[in-house]
Amino acid sequence: MGYYMFFLTLVCVLNFHTIVRAEESKLESYIVHVEMPRGPTVSAHTDDLEGWYQSFLPTTLSSSSADGPHIIYSYHNVFKGFAARLSPEQVKEMEKKPGFVSARPQKTLPLHTTHSPNFLGLNQNMGFWRDSNYGRGVIIGVLDSGINPDHPSFNDEGMPPPPAKWKGQCQFNSTVCNNKLIGARYFTIGNGTPLDENGHGTHTASTAAGNFVRGANVFGNANGTAAGIAPLAHIAMYKVCNTGCSESDILAAMDAAIDDGVDIISLSLGGPARNFYDDNVAVGAFSAVERGIFVSASAGNSGPFLGSIENGAPWLLTVGASSVDRKIRATAVLGNNEELEGESTFQPADFSSTPLHLVYPRLNSSDPNAQFCLPALLRNVNVQGKIVLCEQGGGIGRIAKGRAVGNAGGAAMILINQQPQGYTTYSDSHVLPATHLSYADGLKIKAYLNSTSSPTATISFKGTIIGDDRAPTVAYFSGRGPNLASLGILKPDIIGPGHNILAAWHISVENNTNTKSNFNIISGTSMSCPHLSGVAALLKNAHPDWSPAAIKSAIMTTADQVNLAGNFIEDETLRPAILFAVGSGHVNILKATDPGLVYDIQPQDYVPYLCGLNYTDQQVEIIANRPVRCSEISSISEAELNYPSFTALLGTGNTSETYNRTVTNVGEANSVYTVETVGLPGVDMRVEPSTLQFSGVNQRLTYQVTFNRLANASSNTVAQGFLTWTSARHSVRSPLVVIFE
Repeated sequence: MGYYMFFLTLVCVLNFHTIVRAEESKLESYIVHVEMPRGPTVSAHTDDLEGWYQSFLPTTLSSSSADGPHIIYSYHNVFKGFAARLSPEQVKEMEKKPGFVSARPQKTLPLHTTHSPNFLGLNQNMGFWRDSNYGRGVIIGVLDSGINPDHPSFNDEGMPPPPAKWKGQCQFNSTVCNNKLIGARYFTIGNGTPLDENGHGTHTASTAAGNFVRGANVFGNANGTAAGIAPLAHIAMYKVCNTGCSESDILAAMDAAIDDGVDIISLSLGGPARNFYDDNVAVGAFSAVERGIFVSASAGNSGPFLGSIENGAPWLLTVGASSVDRKIRATAVLGNNEELEGESTFQPADFSSTPLHLVYPRLNSSDPNAQFCLPALLRNVNVQGKIVLCEQGGGIGRIAKGRAVGNAGGAAMILINQQPQGYTTYSDSHVLPATHLSYADGLKIKAYLNSTSSPTATISFKGTIIGDDRAPTVAYFSGRGPNLASLGILKPDIIGPGHNILAAWHISVENNTNTKSNFNIISGTSMSCPHLSGVAALLKNAHPDWSPAAIKSAIMTTADQVNLAGNFIEDETLRPAILFAVGSGHVNILKATDPGLVYDIQPQDYVPYLCGLNYTDQQVEIIANRPVRCSEISSISEAELNYPSFTALLGTGNTSETYNRTVTNVGEANSVYTVETVGLPGVDMRVEPSTLQFSGVNQRLTYQVTFNRLANASSNTVAQGFLTWTSARHSVRSPLVVIFE
């Protein structure tokens, strides 16, 4: 009998643990929004909030387990709510509780991954860089993959102590942080260090605010003094990414950054466009902006396709990527003596100029993916001692293709673009002699291959060349509008250097795990975002009383529309870029510090805009972090927000739209501005009044713009142009987009 009872007890215990494990296997991380209860029972005090959040956790079998439902993060600033490990059944139980708003599984977002300060007109010890104190005293919070604190870009020579308001932490040992890197925290579950493991965070942090480092180069190329855009600003790193970036970690870091006292938040990450109440980056950023924190975010790397823009909320500065005027030249020389200009950071001095046999695996294989130089397919092609022609794509990276070619015995690689990439080429740190050519040049090589039975080529390495007068161009990968989350808000807002950017690095760029590299050249809107974070820091130092919206307006309305040659900025096709690619244009730091007029927006002004998106009260509350009744608010259309750009939607049923804008004078007290408009075919546009006369600084004046659709305007087309207010000293330009529905 005793054995029977023991066996029965054992079976029950095993069944219990089986149930628990089955329940736990369904657990995933949810972002939960709740309302504060009415009345004085719960305050915003941390202990009260924790107790309120805990009350939502269901009591189930697994609650007794350490792996059962539990809160991962409690949020106090970004919104009222928490992140928790829950099963779908437990979420359903939670939904019945008073105060529950919403819960959804978290998403994992991707990262958007020396010469640029000079390219932007910043010169050491002179001009605006000196006058803005190099961003001294401003704190930039970088949410990324961590940081390498030992890098020379983060030395604190010449740095003042952090401002008294700083309340952050250093989760390295106490001797690592300094007056440059004043904070380092990690919010990656299971990874107990802020140390950067992939280089991305180190690169972006140094781009925004790295200190001066002489002799920066990659393989001896692009040699010079490296510096961030705001080299005397302080850096606080919040590690939220490993291979991806979990929303719960991002929100926890933003929550902490707000408490810590940062002035700027730099976000080189994001996901596909979605409604703002369902976009946790947008939700967290709104709370930051409410507290006067400027937030810049990358536009995403899903270009050049229309509607690929990410981070489209109007309270964010959304940054696209452009090129600089530096090339690290590697020229493909074909057997017919045709020379095709490409790029590569790896520039071997001993590569022979003697032509080698040129092989294109696609011509030697029936596999439709052979042109991508996949390792398995190269085994079936004789590439020994030859130059191999490879195409971008196929699920294998550019450097990995070269590694595959080298492992197969190839002597060198010519990498060519597919059509979407156009003329955007990369200065990569290849592991063998290589060059990267445009799509157009790739067609020339293919034509050459078809013209001869014995094709040959070599690569001539020419080093660093500065002075490309087509710069800046829009990189093919840079996210494009229209802004699917809010069609009435033009995005990106601005473009800045994000293609072939040299900045701090601490992982080997060679094919050798035993070496490290201090700098690397990489590309992405991840690189353009911290450039604008640094610009915002300079402007914050020069104008500490400006709101985030005023800083954003100054950046946008002073942007350049032309390249170094004086022609309109081009895209990856070398044709004039549309406004969905460039937004307001390319950042011009020197003009942004003195914009004349700004379009200011107070945080509460976004609420009528959000109601105008036809969000429910509860959805607006998630963003605004307070009770909202849209029925009691005068909602506005998207294009009525006091934004520095205009996007009008004109259908056959609504052929006329009128929008108000209010500008604040931040220039000369007594000044007169007159309006000029250009472009917009298919639209009769009127601005009233046509003259703005100011008699004082900070004076605000309002004007109206009416867009009338003409009979000759075709549906499903887009018109673009500019509206410019001009005074004796200033030119304040806004881009105009009209979408004919």
